[in-house]
Amino acid sequence: MAPVQILKFPISSPGDTSPLQKIQEAGYDPSQILAVVGKTEGNGCVNDFSRTLASAVWEPLIPADAVTVFSGGTEGVLSPHVTFFLRETGDATTGLSASVGHTRTLAPHEVGTEEQTRQVATTVAQLIRQMDVTPEQVHLVLVKCPLLTSDKLQAIRAQGRVPITSDTYESMARSRYASAIGIAAALGEVPEGGVPAIMRPGQGEHHWSAKASCSSGAELDDCHILVLASSSPTSSSSPPREQRLHAVSRPMADAMDAASILHLLDQVRKDDGEVLQVFAKAEADPSGRVRGFRHTMNTDSDIHSTRHARAAVGGLIAGLVSDAQIYVSGGGEGQGPSGGGSLCLVYRTPG
Repeated sequence: MAPVQILKFPISSPGDTSPLQKIQEAGYDPSQILAVVGKTEGNGCVNDFSRTLASAVWEPLIPADAVTVFSGGTEGVLSPHVTFFLRETGDATTGLSASVGHTRTLAPHEVGTEEQTRQVATTVAQLIRQMDVTPEQVHLVLVKCPLLTSDKLQAIRAQGRVPITSDTYESMARSRYASAIGIAAALGEVPEGGVPAIMRPGQGEHHWSAKASCSSGAELDDCHILVLASSSPTSSSSPPREQRLHAVSRPMADAMDAASILHLLDQVRKDDGEVLQVFAKAEADPSGRVRGFRHTMNTDSDIHSTRHARAAVGGLIAGLVSDAQIYVSGGGEGQGPSGGGSLCLVYRTPG
């Protein structure tokens, strides 16, 4: 189990690594970085090179066993930023623990398939065992997973295989869903082997994880995984600089579900806490309606539905927590109920 500190900083561009100096000013060393999780200002689609740039500049600066998870798309009021998950040293405790890992490299024909689900489930289960926590203590599992590009589709066909889809944008959803079902299996949210790991129309409303947040990108060929869980105190005292960290989570029922956010904020207020970060998934309801109101997110030929959803949910959450530097990721297939999405709020209270 690795007790973690969580720090968040704005960035001026996808290539901005100045937050590295800021964590050092806060008393931490780059060797303590477990993960860099960020929002970058690209389109969040297949050709979002802001994710690739951010990964390329950050990965040489962090430990080899650390992970990067960059989600593109800062529509509306969402503000580009990075969040660091840092190992605490010595006997320090923070209230939260985290572990990170990678699946093996996925062959192009495995993207979005049962094999991707198995690899994610195995890795997540291993991380949970290493942390010595129960699935109930887990509040968030972040996954960055690969997608299909034109070159990968060509490679699949050259092998005489059939890709999971010929649409590169759809491959993002397929990959997210496969990863989410892997998370659900590892957490015991779905029966192992009892749920189709390949996304089918209308399937998402029945099979999902309340704690999964998966994002696809062309910048990697494996899955980067971060597990965040509540930890039991192992020490009666902590260094003065520390504030105790907490995480609360519950899925949003739909893109207008302010009640779920307010419910979590009530807990923050009861604990006299301060919101540190929010991790949320956003999805344009595939039914074409939200609470009976017709929406046009899925039929807009100019702007992809994931961009609409990020802007809508991002604005809702940002307004309620008074913070635009929040992690809102588009495409919620298998990550919360259909049309909704997983939601995790991290906050701190005085130590």
